[in-house]
Amino acid sequence: MPNDATVQASVSSRFGTPIVEFDIPDPADLNAELKRVVLEKEKEGPGRQHSNLGGWQSGDDFERWSGSAGRALIETAKSVAGQMTGDRMGRPVELRWLTNAWANVNRGGHGNEFHTHPGAFWSASYYVEDGGIADNPALGGEFEIQDPRGVAPAMLAPHLAFAMPGGASAGASELIRPRPGLLLMFPFWLSHAVRPYKGNDVRISIAINLTPAPPAARTP
Repeated sequence: MPNDATVQASVSSRFGTPIVEFDIPDPADLNAELKRVVLEKEKEGPGRQHSNLGGWQSGDDFERWSGSAGRALIETAKSVAGQMTGDRMGRPVELRWLTNAWANVNRGGHGNEFHTHPGAFWSASYYVEDGGIADNPALGGEFEIQDPRGVAPAMLAPHLAFAMPGGASAGASELIRPRPGLLLMFPFWLSHAVRPYKGNDVRISIAINLTPAPPAARTP
């Protein structure tokens, strides 16, 4: 074969990682109410320190204190998760989702270190306020996801990448810029972080874990 011949090869991508982006229609009223209840809750105490690097994080009882706006958000997340989940034959399934959720408030310099959400099936992040990030990328605060295949490609030859869609970030990470109304859903095991927010406003998100309830026991 001549050295300059074009290789005719079939290329497929396997073991893909699903990243779901769903924009809630007309989210302004929902986000205004969520912002109000979250900032009121923030005033009650310092919150917890988990993956957050600065900022404020509530306990995982968001559903208890977030009112009708919180319930609407959780129901939307359940609906999206249901549509994105099937059995091993690719057929739709009827599921009852168990959820827990918490609020995150980041201001200038705050972020979240890499972490996962053990014990769930889907995890999600909903963006109430983006702090101006969508319009100004220089403000940082992006949602960062690590390649679940590991860092080996980047360690062995960091100047090379796979010549196919999605190959440029092999062994590294990718960024998703928040925007108000975005519900971002991903497998619980996907390592993710939030880059430091550099703005002067406030970045508010709601984290949600969704786990399918065990099948109900049948009466003998």
